[in-house]
Amino acid sequence: MQVVTISFFRYDNWASRLEALSQMARGRFALKDVPGLEFFKMLGTGSDAGFNPKPNVDVNAILCVWPDMATAKKGLKESITHRMLRSHSCETYTIYLTPISAKGLWSGVEPLRVTEKPDASGKMAVLTRATVKLPIALKFWAEVPQIQTLVAEHPNCAFHIGMAEVPWVQQVTFSLWNDKREMTTFAHGDCPHGRAIQHVREGNWFKEELYARFNILEEEGSWEGGSPLKRLDAPKPAPETKAEPKAEASTDKTAPGKPKAPKKSKETA
Repeated sequence: MQVVTISFFRYDNWASRLEALSQMARGRFALKDVPGLEFFKMLGTGSDAGFNPKPNVDVNAILCVWPDMATAKKGLKESITHRMLRSHSCETYTIYLTPISAKGLWSGVEPLRVTEKPDASGKMAVLTRATVKLPIALKFWAEVPQIQTLVAEHPNCAFHIGMAEVPWVQQVTFSLWNDKREMTTFAHGDCPHGRAIQHVREGNWFKEELYARFNILEEEGSWEGGSPLKRLDAPKPAPETKAEPKAEASTDKTAPGKPKAPKKSKETA
């Protein structure tokens, strides 16, 4: 079973931020020597949970693809890049995933192998990745603020973050959902995100793209002081119900609940 890990790191002082920037450059070479590591990406984030093109120097991430869980655990423990970033972080979080669907390319290759079926509970992680054509970048970012607000408020999305290989044009989003149907409706329904996808298709906005869904295996560490996976188990808010209109007082003397007899109408010739 192929395992994908995404490790997030948060920094709270400038010495740590500078070390993180250094590791983001040097790590591209160091990670190539990690045994069993099949694919990796060093990712920065933007402001506003990553969905603002203004860089966020407080948070970065590393995505890795491994052949199995044992190799993933050993690799993350021994990787000098991960160790250095953990040692300089005020908060770290790693989530372990396995692909259940994948379509598209990342840097010209297909990094994900799908062997597992979706979790029967409906819980899943979703990753999207795209290289935006430079002349289209302003149109693309014009769509983002409204979508970011809606996903942040969505009761079935427990965690979401935007990342980038290259600011503005090489974008990655990652989110955790507790309901497959709700996620699909949000992604492709008649809503801002669904309409944005339609614009992408009609305008051919992307040079390269990849869409993947994952079963969630486990997590390590914490994020924003807690566990994103525990948020998946939070009860969903009850659907809003409209108040029933009050029945008006009636002078009719028929029994309650018994319909009135219809008035007879005159027949026409």
